[in-house]
Amino acid sequence: MLQSFSTTGIGSLPHTDPAAACDIILNSVDIPFWPQLPHRSFLELMVPQYSEGFPFIKIEGEHVNVVQGEELAVSAFYEAIANKSGFPISENNAAGFSAFIDILGKQNRKLDTVKGHITGPLTFALSVTDAQKRPIYFDDELRELSLELLKGKASWQIEKLRPFAEKVLIFIDEPILSALGTSTYIGVNTEEASRMLQEVVNHIKSCGGTAGIHCCGKADWPLILSSGIDVFNFDAYFFWDTLGIYPEEMKAFIDKGGFIAWGVVPTTDIVRGVTVEGLCEQLERGLTSLEKIGIPREKLRRQSLLTPSCGTGSLNIEDALKAFSLLKDLRNRYAGS
Repeated sequence: MLQSFSTTGIGSLPHTDPAAACDIILNSVDIPFWPQLPHRSFLELMVPQYSEGFPFIKIEGEHVNVVQGEELAVSAFYEAIANKSGFPISENNAAGFSAFIDILGKQNRKLDTVKGHITGPLTFALSVTDAQKRPIYFDDELRELSLELLKGKASWQIEKLRPFAEKVLIFIDEPILSALGTSTYIGVNTEEASRMLQEVVNHIKSCGGTAGIHCCGKADWPLILSSGIDVFNFDAYFFWDTLGIYPEEMKAFIDKGGFIAWGVVPTTDIVRGVTVEGLCEQLERGLTSLEKIGIPREKLRRQSLLTPSCGTGSLNIEDALKAFSLLKDLRNRYAGS
């Protein structure tokens, strides 16, 4: 059971030293997570980081493409799926994961919950392109292969993280969800988007994990809330008032035991002028907006987590440290109240 107003983070930090990044995390949040380090390497950005192991993948500069080749590559991929061996993330692509596992192993203690993350299936399949620069989402086979890849990345993380915690929480990071319905993604079918999300969510749960979705911006909240997730994370600093638009969906999600992870600490240079008092006011607005649609305040408090918004990795280190300091102060204000 997740604890009321526990804190965690989305993924990225601005550090290049993985041990230093892990140290900040382990001393700042209640639910530790392994850090993505995009300043360390292009391979640690959210799409290339999870592309490892995908058939025909080719990284050219800052572009991740697939180039159709030998069918043996696809056969080997399907064999790995059948064997349920998962798809590892190497230290080259995730130095923060390796450092995180190493530190947890040396600490020799069992945490309540640790957090991992994967790029969402829509964001991945709409970002990786073929030789014609067409997103692989629009190729039926490649879309399914990408779905299997990400499910394998999730199960591999759960297996590696399970020895260190009672629960493993995996966030599905889906920034492209906020752009569905626009002209850029007009060919994306809502039903198919829902199916893909639900497949990943169900897979995480079948592996013994707890499933969450993070989406920055304003998105189709009913689609997300109906995916079967346990935790819903959004940028509450800027979009705190969007949840009340969907009263039935929100009430159903909370009634089923779902947690809202309020991304209430901004991760732009705005953070320099933010105070914990201002964050309390912002969070209160969000809680009140849901109370007004009939969700009891005490139930909301029991089923709330706190996070920064996404993009901590885009800050400088000083601003990132302030974001985590504000998060800790906010948690202290609410956890004992």
